[in-house]
Amino acid sequence: MAVEMTATMGAGARNFHRMEILPFRPGDPARIAAAFAPLGWPGKDEAAFRRYLDQQEQGERATFLATVDDAVAGYVTVLWRSRYAPFRERDVPEIADLNVLDGFRRRGIGNALLDAAEAAIGERGPTSGLGVGLYADYAAAHRIYLARGYRPDGLGVAYAHVTAEPGQSVRVDDDLNLMMTREVR
Repeated sequence: MAVEMTATMGAGARNFHRMEILPFRPGDPARIAAAFAPLGWPGKDEAAFRRYLDQQEQGERATFLATVDDAVAGYVTVLWRSRYAPFRERDVPEIADLNVLDGFRRRGIGNALLDAAEAAIGERGPTSGLGVGLYADYAAAHRIYLARGYRPDGLGVAYAHVTAEPGQSVRVDDDLNLMMTREVR
């Protein structure tokens, strides 16, 4: 899937000539890792992106890279078999990793990546799932997912892909998520 756009998007955004959304290709892991390296985020190294590419080739995951004027802008992945049991039991694929680099935010790239992921999911079934973190760093994600029609799955929060039980203590980190779904077809 390739998407081309010529536009100015979001408040104060710069113009760009072309945005493309394409599945990961063999040269992409090193390129993506280099783009994300300045952020120092754990798990965003070349080995992780190679693993995503290998999983795509094995049919376990779909991966999409967004570029703007040939620069890496972000990516998204879809796990065809979710690690979250309630999704897995209902065959709900999970959008598992959406990231847009700071300089490219508020320009429609996150939505374009989600469009690609949801189109792929829609070819297989009617429902898309995802988990979103519960602290302030995820505020933009909350807004985009709610605006797209994602709603909580009704099972409360999950920690490390397992529904948290009443009275259970959990750590507020990237593993604490509100699981959400949306009909994509």
